[in-house]
Amino acid sequence: MLNNVITLTWLTFQEARRRRMVVAALTIGLLFLILFSVGFVLINNEITREEFPDFTATPIRNFVTLAGLYVVHFLAIMLAIFTSVDTVSGEITSHTIQSIVTKPIRRWQVILGKWLGYAVMMGLYLSLLSGGIVAIVYVVSGYAPPNLLQGLFLLWLQALVLISLSLLGGTLFSTLTNGVALFMLYGLAFIGVWVEQIGAILQSSAALRVGIVSSLIMPVEALWGRASHLMQPPIANALPSPFTVSSVPSPAMVVYAMVYIGVALLMSMYVFGRRDL
Repeated sequence: MLNNVITLTWLTFQEARRRRMVVAALTIGLLFLILFSVGFVLINNEITREEFPDFTATPIRNFVTLAGLYVVHFLAIMLAIFTSVDTVSGEITSHTIQSIVTKPIRRWQVILGKWLGYAVMMGLYLSLLSGGIVAIVYVVSGYAPPNLLQGLFLLWLQALVLISLSLLGGTLFSTLTNGVALFMLYGLAFIGVWVEQIGAILQSSAALRVGIVSSLIMPVEALWGRASHLMQPPIANALPSPFTVSSVPSPAMVVYAMVYIGVALLMSMYVFGRRDL
């Protein structure tokens, strides 16, 4: 049984690796790292030349680092959606899934194997790009953001949310419907988090509730908000910036996201197991 899951995980990972979109995502990511390194070197040289004090230089370096990580966050979201959106529905439509489920493999093992394959792929992609950002900043300036491992774990967790939802949607809808639904849910979460942040500044309890509800529906942006808060030093969190979080998601939101992933994965196993192929 375990061997079946491991085999399907490996096959899913290899299939995703061979897709052109993964190659394109890696190419774009590497180009971004080159651009980021040039930009950060120029910024850091200016900081050094002007002899900025630490209380000014640190927030600037942290801001540029988080800007780079935000791009990585966005690229990871796009990759998680596009690579997994048709992994179930597409194979059902083309009838290739029948060549797998007719073998002595349980249907839940197919879903679990695919989930693990995409989880490994996203972990490697995030490690490459996020590690590249942090390495460039550290080598050039000697600066590293605080709570780095916690922040990167949250970035990976948000990719797992989307993968789990994508697999669930693939068992219920067509590829197009699944993709549209995922992007609409992400848009809802994105707007909801901004409403929550503005509501926190204006002390509007109604706006805060709107943001919290949207995060419960899709906790992706809430995870980024907590990661952003953790990876900023206190002096940077005290200054207004696009990465300053006025309403910080609690650790309970992280636990909720983990439960959310588990429930979505179990539901996709259940629905796929009962679906007529």
